Amino acid sequence: MKKILILQGGYNEEHKVSINTAKQIAKALSKLKLHYKTLTVNPDTFEKDIIKFSNKYICFNALHGSFGEDGKIQKILKKNKFCFTHSNHIASAKCFNKLKSKNIVKKYNIITPSFETVKCNNINLKLLNTIKKKFSKFILKPASSGSSYGLKIIKSNKDLLAFSKDLRNFKKKFKKNEQFIIEKFISGTELTVSVLEKNSIPQPLEVTEIISLNETYDYQAKYSKGFSKHFIPARITKQNYKKCLNLALKIHKIFKCTTLSRIDFIFNKKQNKIYFLEINSQPGMTSLSLLPEQANYKKIKFENIILQLINNAR
Repeated sequence: MKKILILQGGYNEEHKVSINTAKQIAKALSKLKLHYKTLTVNPDTFEKDIIKFSNKYICFNALHGSFGEDGKIQKILKKNKFCFTHSNHIASAKCFNKLKSKNIVKKYNIITPSFETVKCNNINLKLLNTIKKKFSKFILKPASSGSSYGLKIIKSNKDLLAFSKDLRNFKKKFKKNEQFIIEKFISGTELTVSVLEKNSIPQPLEVTEIISLNETYDYQAKYSKGFSKHFIPARITKQNYKKCLNLALKIHKIFKCTTLSRIDFIFNKKQNKIYFLEINSQPGMTSLSLLPEQANYKKIKFENIILQLINNAR
Protein backbone atom coordinates (compact mmCIF):
# COMPACT_ATOMS: atom_id res chain seq x y z
CA MET A 1 0.00 0.00 0.00
CA LYS A 2 1.24 3.49 -0.87
CA LYS A 3 2.23 5.74 2.02
CA ILE A 4 1.75 9.47 1.61
CA LEU A 5 3.52 12.28 3.43
CA ILE A 6 1.64 15.56 3.09
CA LEU A 7 4.00 18.54 3.16
CA GLN A 8 2.20 21.60 4.49
CA GLY A 9 2.80 25.03 6.00
CA GLY A 10 6.06 26.73 5.20
CA TYR A 11 7.10 30.10 6.60
CA ASN A 12 5.71 32.56 4.08
CA GLU A 13 2.63 34.63 3.32
CA GLU A 14 0.80 31.57 1.95
CA HIS A 15 1.09 29.42 5.09
CA LYS A 16 -2.68 29.44 5.73
CA VAL A 17 -3.48 28.57 2.12
CA SER A 18 -1.15 25.58 2.37
CA ILE A 19 -2.80 24.37 5.58
CA ASN A 20 -6.24 24.59 3.92
CA THR A 21 -4.95 22.76 0.84
CA ALA A 22 -3.46 20.03 3.06
CA LYS A 23 -6.80 19.56 4.85
CA GLN A 24 -8.58 19.01 1.53
CA ILE A 25 -5.90 16.53 0.45
CA ALA A 26 -6.14 14.64 3.76
CA LYS A 27 -9.92 14.30 3.30
CA ALA A 28 -9.40 12.94 -0.21
CA LEU A 29 -6.76 10.46 0.96
CA SER A 30 -9.12 9.21 3.68
CA LYS A 31 -11.81 8.64 1.05
CA LEU A 32 -9.26 6.78 -1.06
CA LYS A 33 -8.30 4.75 2.05
CA LEU A 34 -4.64 5.65 1.66
CA HIS A 35 -2.33 5.85 4.67
CA TYR A 36 -0.87 9.32 5.23
CA LYS A 37 1.13 11.43 7.64
CA THR A 38 1.55 15.20 7.72
CA LEU A 39 4.76 17.19 8.04
CA THR A 40 4.62 20.92 8.75
CA VAL A 41 7.60 22.25 6.83
CA ASN A 42 10.25 24.50 8.32
CA PRO A 43 12.53 25.51 5.41
CA ASP A 44 15.51 25.95 7.77
CA THR A 45 15.38 22.35 9.04
CA PHE A 46 13.53 20.55 6.26
CA GLU A 47 16.45 18.46 4.98
CA LYS A 48 17.09 17.14 8.51
CA ASP A 49 13.38 16.60 9.10
CA ILE A 50 12.65 14.73 5.88
CA ILE A 51 15.35 12.09 6.32
CA LYS A 52 13.59 10.96 9.50
CA PHE A 53 11.02 9.42 7.16
CA SER A 54 11.53 6.44 4.91
CA ASN A 55 11.89 7.45 1.28
CA LYS A 56 9.21 4.88 0.53
CA TYR A 57 6.80 7.68 1.40
CA ILE A 58 5.44 9.64 -1.55
CA CYS A 59 5.64 13.33 -0.69
CA PHE A 60 2.47 15.20 -1.54
CA ASN A 61 3.51 18.81 -1.95
CA ALA A 62 0.74 20.96 -0.47
CA LEU A 63 2.99 23.98 -0.04
CA HIS A 64 2.43 27.32 -1.74
CA GLY A 65 4.79 30.21 -2.31
CA SER A 66 8.55 30.36 -1.81
CA PHE A 67 10.45 27.17 -0.93
CA GLY A 68 7.46 24.97 -1.80
CA GLU A 69 6.83 26.10 -5.38
CA ASP A 70 10.14 27.57 -6.51
CA GLY A 71 12.15 24.37 -6.99
CA LYS A 72 13.97 24.42 -3.64
CA ILE A 73 12.03 21.69 -1.86
CA GLN A 74 11.89 19.65 -5.07
CA LYS A 75 15.71 19.66 -5.24
CA ILE A 76 16.00 18.43 -1.65
CA LEU A 77 13.45 15.68 -2.21
CA LYS A 78 15.19 14.54 -5.38
CA LYS A 79 18.57 14.56 -3.62
CA ASN A 80 17.18 12.31 -0.88
CA LYS A 81 15.48 9.99 -3.39
CA PHE A 82 11.88 10.83 -2.45
CA CYS A 83 9.13 10.65 -5.05
CA PHE A 84 6.99 13.79 -4.97
CA THR A 85 3.90 15.21 -6.65
CA HIS A 86 3.65 18.06 -9.15
CA SER A 87 6.47 19.37 -11.35
CA ASN A 88 10.22 18.89 -10.96
CA HIS A 89 12.59 21.57 -9.67
CA ILE A 90 13.39 22.96 -13.12
CA ALA A 91 9.78 23.48 -14.21
CA SER A 92 8.80 24.73 -10.75
CA ALA A 93 11.54 27.38 -10.71
CA LYS A 94 10.62 28.64 -14.18
CA CYS A 95 6.90 28.83 -13.39
CA PHE A 96 7.30 30.50 -10.00
CA ASN A 97 9.51 33.32 -11.25
CA LYS A 98 7.21 35.67 -13.18
CA LEU A 99 10.13 37.36 -14.94
CA LYS A 100 11.49 34.04 -16.22
CA SER A 101 8.05 32.84 -17.29
CA LYS A 102 7.26 36.06 -19.18
CA ASN A 103 10.59 35.94 -21.01
CA ILE A 104 10.06 32.26 -21.89
CA VAL A 105 6.61 32.75 -23.44
CA LYS A 106 7.84 35.75 -25.43
CA LYS A 107 10.29 33.42 -27.22
CA TYR A 108 7.26 31.47 -28.47
CA ASN A 109 5.53 34.64 -29.73
CA ILE A 110 2.93 34.52 -26.94
CA ILE A 111 1.98 38.05 -25.98
CA THR A 112 2.34 39.28 -22.41
CA PRO A 113 1.98 42.83 -21.03
CA SER A 114 5.05 45.08 -21.44
CA PHE A 115 7.15 45.30 -18.29
CA GLU A 116 10.22 46.66 -16.53
CA THR A 117 12.15 45.13 -13.63
CA VAL A 118 13.48 46.78 -10.48
CA LYS A 119 14.96 45.69 -7.16
CA CYS A 120 12.93 46.51 -4.08
CA ASN A 121 15.60 48.85 -2.72
CA ASN A 122 15.42 50.95 -5.91
CA ILE A 123 11.65 51.51 -5.88
CA ASN A 124 11.09 55.23 -5.31
CA LEU A 125 8.68 57.98 -6.29
CA LYS A 126 10.90 59.27 -9.11
CA LEU A 127 11.03 55.82 -10.72
CA LEU A 128 7.28 55.29 -10.31
CA ASN A 129 6.56 58.67 -11.92
CA THR A 130 8.77 57.73 -14.87
CA ILE A 131 6.95 54.41 -15.23
CA LYS A 132 3.57 56.12 -15.04
CA LYS A 133 4.52 58.41 -17.91
CA LYS A 134 5.55 55.37 -19.94
CA PHE A 135 2.69 52.96 -19.12
CA SER A 136 -0.02 55.39 -17.89
CA LYS A 137 -1.43 52.58 -15.71
CA PHE A 138 0.72 49.82 -14.23
CA ILE A 139 0.95 46.90 -11.81
CA LEU A 140 3.82 46.43 -9.36
CA LYS A 141 4.38 42.87 -8.08
CA PRO A 142 7.19 40.67 -6.74
CA ALA A 143 8.78 38.50 -9.42
CA SER A 144 8.68 35.47 -7.10
CA SER A 145 5.54 35.34 -5.02
CA GLY A 146 2.10 33.78 -5.20
CA SER A 147 -1.53 34.54 -4.34
CA SER A 148 -1.11 38.16 -5.52
CA TYR A 149 0.94 38.95 -2.40
CA GLY A 150 2.57 42.39 -2.67
CA LEU A 151 0.60 43.35 -5.77
CA LYS A 152 -0.16 47.06 -6.25
CA ILE A 153 -2.20 48.65 -9.03
CA ILE A 154 -1.50 52.25 -10.00
CA LYS A 155 -4.14 53.75 -12.32
CA SER A 156 -4.09 57.41 -11.35
CA ASN A 157 -2.02 60.14 -9.71
CA LYS A 158 -4.20 59.62 -6.63
CA ASP A 159 -3.16 55.94 -6.50
CA LEU A 160 0.48 56.91 -6.93
CA LEU A 161 0.31 59.48 -4.14
CA ALA A 162 -1.38 57.01 -1.76
CA PHE A 163 1.23 54.33 -2.52
CA SER A 164 4.15 56.76 -2.14
CA LYS A 165 2.98 57.59 1.40
CA ASP A 166 3.04 53.88 2.28
CA LEU A 167 6.15 53.05 0.26
CA ARG A 168 8.51 52.77 3.24
CA ASN A 169 6.24 50.29 5.04
CA PHE A 170 5.67 48.37 1.80
CA LYS A 171 9.41 47.92 1.18
CA LYS A 172 9.98 46.64 4.74
CA LYS A 173 7.99 43.50 3.84
CA PHE A 174 10.58 42.45 1.26
CA LYS A 175 14.32 41.90 1.00
CA LYS A 176 16.32 44.85 -0.38
CA ASN A 177 17.47 42.90 -3.44
CA GLU A 178 14.11 41.24 -4.13
CA GLN A 179 13.17 41.62 -7.75
CA PHE A 180 9.90 43.29 -8.77
CA ILE A 181 8.08 43.47 -12.07
CA ILE A 182 6.43 46.71 -13.13
CA GLU A 183 3.88 45.64 -15.73
CA LYS A 184 1.70 47.72 -18.03
CA PHE A 185 -1.92 47.47 -16.85
CA ILE A 186 -4.13 45.82 -19.45
CA SER A 187 -7.83 46.37 -18.92
CA GLY A 188 -10.09 43.46 -19.75
CA THR A 189 -11.54 40.16 -18.62
CA GLU A 190 -9.53 37.93 -16.29
CA LEU A 191 -9.46 34.35 -17.55
CA THR A 192 -7.87 31.18 -16.25
CA VAL A 193 -7.42 27.69 -17.70
CA SER A 194 -6.47 24.55 -15.80
CA VAL A 195 -4.58 21.78 -17.56
CA LEU A 196 -4.88 18.22 -16.26
CA GLU A 197 -3.34 15.04 -17.59
CA LYS A 198 -5.61 12.20 -18.67
CA ASN A 199 -3.85 8.92 -19.50
CA SER A 200 -0.53 10.85 -19.46
CA ILE A 201 -1.84 13.32 -22.05
CA PRO A 202 -2.32 16.92 -20.83
CA GLN A 203 -5.73 18.39 -21.63
CA PRO A 204 -7.12 21.86 -20.91
CA LEU A 205 -10.23 21.64 -18.74
CA GLU A 206 -12.20 24.87 -19.07
CA VAL A 207 -11.94 28.64 -19.37
CA THR A 208 -13.14 30.44 -16.24
CA GLU A 209 -14.01 34.12 -16.29
CA ILE A 210 -13.18 35.80 -12.99
CA ILE A 211 -15.03 38.83 -11.71
CA SER A 212 -13.36 40.12 -8.56
CA LEU A 213 -15.39 42.32 -6.24
CA ASN A 214 -12.08 43.91 -5.27
CA GLU A 215 -10.06 45.96 -7.75
CA THR A 216 -8.16 42.86 -8.77
CA TYR A 217 -8.24 39.10 -8.13
CA ASP A 218 -6.11 39.49 -5.00
CA TYR A 219 -5.48 37.30 -1.95
CA GLN A 220 -8.83 38.15 -0.37
CA ALA A 221 -10.75 37.52 -3.59
CA LYS A 222 -8.99 34.17 -4.06
CA TYR A 223 -9.43 32.74 -0.58
CA SER A 224 -12.44 34.48 1.01
CA LYS A 225 -15.96 33.42 0.10
CA GLY A 226 -18.08 36.08 -1.59
CA PHE A 227 -15.27 38.28 -2.94
CA SER A 228 -15.29 36.97 -6.51
CA LYS A 229 -17.62 35.45 -9.09
CA HIS A 230 -16.62 32.72 -11.52
CA PHE A 231 -18.30 32.03 -14.85
CA ILE A 232 -17.74 28.61 -16.44
CA PRO A 233 -17.42 28.67 -19.37
CA ALA A 234 -16.16 32.23 -19.77
CA ARG A 235 -18.46 34.67 -21.58
CA ILE A 236 -16.24 35.08 -24.63
CA THR A 237 -16.61 34.10 -28.28
CA LYS A 238 -16.13 30.45 -29.29
CA GLN A 239 -13.04 31.48 -31.25
CA ASN A 240 -11.39 33.13 -28.25
CA TYR A 241 -12.51 30.28 -26.00
CA LYS A 242 -10.71 27.75 -28.21
CA LYS A 243 -7.70 30.04 -28.52
CA CYS A 244 -7.48 30.29 -24.73
CA LEU A 245 -7.60 26.50 -24.31
CA ASN A 246 -4.95 25.98 -26.98
CA LEU A 247 -2.70 28.68 -25.50
CA ALA A 248 -2.91 27.12 -22.04
CA LEU A 249 -2.03 23.68 -23.38
CA LYS A 250 0.88 25.10 -25.37
CA ILE A 251 2.24 26.94 -22.30
CA HIS A 252 1.84 23.85 -20.08
CA LYS A 253 3.95 21.89 -22.57
CA ILE A 254 6.55 24.67 -22.96
CA PHE A 255 7.22 24.62 -19.22
CA LYS A 256 7.08 20.80 -19.09
CA CYS A 257 4.74 20.76 -16.10
CA THR A 258 3.78 17.42 -14.59
CA THR A 259 0.15 16.29 -14.08
CA LEU A 260 -1.43 19.74 -13.84
CA SER A 261 -1.03 23.50 -14.04
CA ARG A 262 -3.14 26.64 -14.18
CA ILE A 263 -2.51 29.50 -16.60
CA ASP A 264 -3.88 33.01 -16.12
CA PHE A 265 -4.72 35.43 -18.93
CA ILE A 266 -6.28 38.85 -19.48
CA PHE A 267 -8.53 39.34 -22.53
CA ASN A 268 -8.73 42.85 -23.98
CA LYS A 269 -11.92 43.00 -26.03
CA LYS A 270 -11.03 46.25 -27.84
CA GLN A 271 -7.75 44.78 -29.13
CA ASN A 272 -9.22 41.25 -29.34
CA LYS A 273 -6.02 39.97 -27.74
CA ILE A 274 -5.36 37.39 -25.03
CA TYR A 275 -2.35 38.28 -22.85
CA PHE A 276 -0.44 35.72 -20.80
CA LEU A 277 -0.09 36.78 -17.16
CA GLU A 278 1.41 33.81 -15.31
CA ILE A 279 1.53 30.04 -14.90
CA ASN A 280 1.07 28.14 -11.65
CA SER A 281 2.59 24.66 -11.40
CA GLN A 282 0.94 24.11 -8.00
CA PRO A 283 -2.52 25.65 -8.20
CA GLY A 284 -4.59 25.94 -5.05
CA MET A 285 -6.63 22.96 -3.91
CA THR A 286 -8.88 24.67 -1.36
CA SER A 287 -12.67 24.56 -1.54
CA LEU A 288 -12.60 27.94 -3.34
CA SER A 289 -9.79 27.13 -5.76
CA LEU A 290 -10.17 27.36 -9.52
CA LEU A 291 -8.74 24.03 -10.69
CA PRO A 292 -11.02 21.86 -8.50
CA GLU A 293 -13.94 24.04 -9.57
CA GLN A 294 -13.18 23.46 -13.26
CA ALA A 295 -12.67 19.74 -12.64
CA ASN A 296 -16.01 19.52 -10.85
CA TYR A 297 -17.66 21.28 -13.81
CA LYS A 298 -16.19 18.55 -16.06
CA LYS A 299 -17.46 15.90 -13.57
CA ILE A 300 -13.95 14.97 -12.45
CA LYS A 301 -13.87 14.04 -8.77
CA PHE A 302 -11.37 15.80 -6.52
CA GLU A 303 -10.13 12.43 -5.23
CA ASN A 304 -9.30 11.40 -8.80
CA ILE A 305 -7.06 14.47 -9.21
CA ILE A 306 -5.27 13.62 -5.97
CA LEU A 307 -4.84 10.00 -7.04
CA GLN A 308 -3.47 11.11 -10.40
CA LEU A 309 -0.89 13.35 -8.70
CA ILE A 310 0.18 10.43 -6.51
CA ASN A 311 0.40 7.99 -9.42
CA ASN A 312 2.49 10.50 -11.40
CA ALA A 313 4.87 11.18 -8.50
CA ARG A 314 8.49 10.84 -9.56
